[in-house]
Amino acid sequence: MPDAASPHAATLARAATAALDEVARQPEGRGAALDLLAADALITLALLAQAEADPARLHDFATIVLNTEVARA
Repeated sequence: MPDAASPHAATLARAATAALDEVARQPEGRGAALDLLAADALITLALLAQAEADPARLHDFATIVLNTEVARA
């Protein structure tokens, strides 16, 4: 994660990425749906952590997270 991220937000964003990797490895089904929900929750928590730690850099952090995930898709 780049400098825009607080340490806690970066950790949560990495966990969300790991959950999305699991979704990509699984066939469709309940397991994939649960991992996708977990990834969504982790991204939400990462954004919240960043907003609490450094609200002025939230936009930069969100942009980086979004661009990272879009690039991986």
